[in-house]
Amino acid sequence: MMRRLAGPGLALIFAIGSGPAATAKMPQGFEVQHSWSRPAAKGTTGVGYMVMVNRSSASVNIVKAASPMARAVEFHKSAMSGAMMTMEHLSAGVAVPAGRQLSFAPGGYHLMFVGLTKALKAGDQIPATLTLSDGSTLLVRFDVRAGGAMPPGAPHH
Repeated sequence: MMRRLAGPGLALIFAIGSGPAATAKMPQGFEVQHSWSRPAAKGTTGVGYMVMVNRSSASVNIVKAASPMARAVEFHKSAMSGAMMTMEHLSAGVAVPAGRQLSFAPGGYHLMFVGLTKALKAGDQIPATLTLSDGSTLLVRFDVRAGGAMPPGAPHH
């Protein structure tokens, strides 16, 4: 089911549902695809992966994320530094340049759902709201997949 909501000067389309074809779109050419997560225990930290595609002519800046299923949601980036994996908290959020995409995948960018309010089991969904620098918001649902299996068509690092 798709629902279109009109806001002040900006219409948002929310994709409600799950599966690889589910995306959340903004008319300006920005969309989130392949949103998924792994199982996790209540009170621990969960993870969110997705692909953000920006077909518009302007950079899209995501400055905040929130979920009713976590005490906090943070942007992070993992990278290899020599033989050591490092993780950086991106307190300012992330930018998706015009005409580009940004993949949130294992070993790279990801969301951290800190302080989960319930256990995440395969088949569950984690709703999250992304807030853009212009104040608009976008609802994304992360499908929890058994064993952390990446959805079909998702980019691999």
